[in-house]
Amino acid sequence: MTFLFLERRQSPTVAFVVHYPVGSVNERPGHTGAAHVLEHLLFKGSREVGTRDWPAESVLMDQIDRTRDSLVAETGARFPDSARAARFDSSIAKLEDDARIHIIPNEFNQILSTAGARSLNATTSHEATSYFVELPANRAQLWFALESDRAANPVFREFFTELDVVREERRMRLEASPGGVLEAALLAAAFQEHPYGVPVAGRASDLERLGRPQVEDFFRAHYGAQNAVVAVVGDLDAGQAASWADEYFGGIPSGPPAPPLPPPEPEQAGERRVTVEFDAEPRMAIGWKAVSRSHADAPALAVLAALLTGGRTTRLYQRLVARDRSAVHVSARLGPGSAHPGLFIVSAVPRAPHAPGDLERAVYEEIGRIKAAPPEPAALARIRNQLRAGEYRRLSSNLELASQLAESEAALGDWRETFRWSRRISQVAPADVQEAATRYLVESRRTVATMVRKSPP
Repeated sequence: MTFLFLERRQSPTVAFVVHYPVGSVNERPGHTGAAHVLEHLLFKGSREVGTRDWPAESVLMDQIDRTRDSLVAETGARFPDSARAARFDSSIAKLEDDARIHIIPNEFNQILSTAGARSLNATTSHEATSYFVELPANRAQLWFALESDRAANPVFREFFTELDVVREERRMRLEASPGGVLEAALLAAAFQEHPYGVPVAGRASDLERLGRPQVEDFFRAHYGAQNAVVAVVGDLDAGQAASWADEYFGGIPSGPPAPPLPPPEPEQAGERRVTVEFDAEPRMAIGWKAVSRSHADAPALAVLAALLTGGRTTRLYQRLVARDRSAVHVSARLGPGSAHPGLFIVSAVPRAPHAPGDLERAVYEEIGRIKAAPPEPAALARIRNQLRAGEYRRLSSNLELASQLAESEAALGDWRETFRWSRRISQVAPADVQEAATRYLVESRRTVATMVRKSPP
């Protein structure tokens, strides 16, 4: 287990970030959504935290799991018996009610909140999961005690309650959100082999069948100590913190090695297009196959994105929003992740009476201008200043800095990469941006997703 300690005495607080370079790209087919569900469940406590009677609770949890397996088998049968499935469903609800007698709801969170915790939360992405919190400096040892306990002895109680929460989040972000619907369609069309094409929230059909044993298997396979990076930043004594790390985390098994890389996406042979009908205003998104963050061309593409939409004076904003008034919004970015080759994405929402096709043509025209002539050095200087200002703002926060350090160490093998990225950005020349646009933003590498308003029946 890797620990990074940074003493900063500017305020009497300490930020803790635990980063696992494991996300939805590491899920097994049929078990998508497991990484996100696991993120929720790791706040449910352990054999010591969150329970009044762990032995009695564990018996009921085993019964719930067996009944859930029976329900999944019944609903997946060739000729399912709906009455029998309903009985299994009712039995699960009854067993969960019985188990709640032994549960102390949200005790893990309450212990930290009572100690003055702020920003207690977690995030899951395609390729990483992070858990973070800030505590008063005189409560730092409490974090080591609680975090090591849930790393060694997590109990995934209230499983179906949290599964319902995850399903509702999926509905809100992917099924009810126009932007979520369009991005899901874009990624699914662009990535037909690589798991970037599957939403972090998982497939709805997989979540209907997911059970606690599958999430426990995912935890055991990927959450070993040797796959974890912890960054601790703030008003602490690094020697004392290192001593606590040995005391509390020293006995946690190293676990299996880092998960293997997912299969690469095959070379795209030509433009792909997908149209989505949805009850919302039209919009469009274009994604060109790009590179991972570690690639030599990544800084130039990041600068290109900022050149197009990184502020009110940029090319696409001026063309579409300010001058032509053909769009209400336009953005460019690299995504959906950074560890694997992703996309250079431009998305925009047209202003009536303009259509997505009008914006698409304008985007190609502006990109064509960059291919024909490199951007002015002054434009790149402005972008570098913006990026440096953003970096300084992030460095002012213990939590932001801890997140950057942990992510760089876990994903790139060296915490210093969080600072080297800025240096790489500063070295991008106008010709580098022109070359990146010419090499990557070509028709054969692009996928276009368009949303049109759903026709009345």
